[in-house]
Amino acid sequence: MTWSLNIISRKQFLQRLCDDRDARSDKNFVLVDLRRNDHKGGMIHGSVNLPAETLYPAIPFLHRLFAAAEIDKVVWYCGSSRGRAPRAAGWFDDYLRDKGDMSMKSCVLVGGIKGWACAGPEYVRMMNKYEISAWRDDSMN
Repeated sequence: MTWSLNIISRKQFLQRLCDDRDARSDKNFVLVDLRRNDHKGGMIHGSVNLPAETLYPAIPFLHRLFAAAEIDKVVWYCGSSRGRAPRAAGWFDDYLRDKGDMSMKSCVLVGGIKGWACAGPEYVRMMNKYEISAWRDDSMN
């Protein structure tokens, strides 16, 4: 069986964050920052930092925690969302499928934190501890 990864665009997620900030919707999602050694330059408002290296064994606990909180979407991101985030989203999605949980979705934030931080001021305003020096072209290598 083949499956495709669920994704959410920066624009879609920014809208969801803004809606939640204005209290027009319930916060029924969790945003997970998977960075560890490369955790620099800030993070998106409301993110929790769960380094990818320690994630896999914690998936059953996270599922129980998220289900108890009535979370319907788990959004994963890393530096670029091309490595750790798709892997984490896939692991969590596999777990959801194994449990038959169709009420929760696992998805990847397109572009990761690098895409977010470099997308413009409306995105930067939605970051905690933003450090401009971390996002200059010469420091992103």
